[in-house]
Amino acid sequence: MNLFHFSEESGIEVFVPRVKENRRDMPPVVWAIDDAHAFTFYFPRDCPRVVYTKTNDISDEDHEKFFGLTSSDIVITVETDWYERIKHTTLYRYKMPSDTFQLFDAYAGYYISPQTIIPEEVEPLTNLLDLLMLLNIEVRFTPNLHPLKNAILNSTITDFGMHRFANAKGFNG
Repeated sequence: MNLFHFSEESGIEVFVPRVKENRRDMPPVVWAIDDAHAFTFYFPRDCPRVVYTKTNDISDEDHEKFFGLTSSDIVITVETDWYERIKHTTLYRYKMPSDTFQLFDAYAGYYISPQTIIPEEVEPLTNLLDLLMLLNIEVRFTPNLHPLKNAILNSTITDFGMHRFANAKGFNG
């Protein structure tokens, strides 16, 4: 199993367990993501985005609403103001040894380790939008993510993620 950690920093030699700001109820850990979900991190760290995937349990109405004009099973929507930063960002994909990691969230592909981790290798990733398109993921841009968030939360879509939403325009908690 391949596990990765993504960063805009190129020279991380050691990952030390830490408490995440939004997970203060957890002990310090190192986070990683599996290969199947890694694409959700092909963005600058603080970039707000909504990711949703087609599944068999979506109603016909929601299928038409969210996937009616695409052949992709995965759609990622980002606020327009982030386009230039995404276009010019280089990410570093750190391959993590999987032996000390435990599954944290199968739905999202998150793994955690309580141990200090030395990455096995690091690979720079550029042209992030191109990488997403090579995976047949549709990338959309919108001035504001809130209407999409509200539509998804009131739909039959169950496979979705809202990443870094605190950085979205108009977020008030």
